[in-house]
Amino acid sequence: MRFHIMTLFPDMIMNGLKESITGRAIDNGIFSVNAVNMRDFANNKYNHVDDYTYGGGAGMLIQPGPVYDTYQYIRDGLHKNHNIDPEKKLRVIYMTPTGTPFNQAMAEEFAKEEDLVILCGHYEGIDERVLEEIVTDNVSIGDFVLTGGELPAMMVVDAVSRLIPGVLGCDESAIYESFYDGLLEYPQYTRPPVFMGKEVPEVLTSGHHQNIEYWRLEQSLKRTKERRPDLYEKYIVEHKDKLDKLVKKGKIKM
Repeated sequence: MRFHIMTLFPDMIMNGLKESITGRAIDNGIFSVNAVNMRDFANNKYNHVDDYTYGGGAGMLIQPGPVYDTYQYIRDGLHKNHNIDPEKKLRVIYMTPTGTPFNQAMAEEFAKEEDLVILCGHYEGIDERVLEEIVTDNVSIGDFVLTGGELPAMMVVDAVSRLIPGVLGCDESAIYESFYDGLLEYPQYTRPPVFMGKEVPEVLTSGHHQNIEYWRLEQSLKRTKERRPDLYEKYIVEHKDKLDKLVKKGKIKM
């Protein structure tokens, strides 16, 4: 899979993603990240890509020309180096507070793409005309405003890349992590067996794998009910028959 990040701060993107698990995966060629500087496509000697907004208002807006030319540069590169149809419309994710909230299902959908373009806004945003021309998905990471789209873009790359085979080393890790099945992740423990008077739950050292799975499900339900009741109610509705049978058999408590 190839990620293409349209940004004003490519070093910020690359320095952040070249660490830890994503960094190792990039070094091993499992996926690639290409951060393209939109300033390189500014049509002036100062490399300015912003201007005042029509109609007045505070702040500056990124002009449409450099954004579109950056997109075209990425598409031309894919045609030249990977024989991608030069007219193919790429999947372009625009990181914006006005977008659809990002979630695990969205990450799974994006992971199916061979090429994923992420557009990072800055200042007061980007001229609407180019957004209408190239953007396929408007995505938000929460109801708050940041100075730019670089951090949200890195979050999307991190979440999506973890679903690519080989990135995590143990592919089962992606299956059991938070939100994958609609519940928050259960509590986990490692050595020592006793810390500050608190012992690891006995079931986890029992070696009984089926009971461990029931315990983990029960703990995930409990944690989700406490911290994300919206997710809990949704899960209960979707899995009512399964949960009723487990409760009836005494496998879990609700």
